[in-house]
Amino acid sequence: MDATGDAPDGWTVETRRTYTPAETDRELTYLTYRHDSGDLRVKVAPAALDGDDHPGYALRATQYPGLELAETTRVRTVLTFDRCDRIASQFMQLFSARYDGPGTLEDAFEYASERTRPHR
Repeated sequence: MDATGDAPDGWTVETRRTYTPAETDRELTYLTYRHDSGDLRVKVAPAALDGDDHPGYALRATQYPGLELAETTRVRTVLTFDRCDRIASQFMQLFSARYDGPGTLEDAFEYASERTRPHR
């Protein structure tokens, strides 16, 4: 995947927006992907959009989007959009490899999350 927001196999770009906040002249990007099953949405967006007091971009994933039992988890926060989008691509590929095999949504989500978290 590259900075144009092309989705990995098994994923679709759901939303892609760029905007310039009033207090800055820096253009920001908001991008969401949806797994072809419809069971997972991945969002790359400025961290401040979700109330974080953190500069940069946050990668968030929502299990069962649109349903009452939907659960959103912040997977990782990094400084730049390009870095966050690369991590999102890695997350989506790891998720698909596990989910399209013998794993459940929860197992695949945990597998991808663990492997895209920063090393400690």
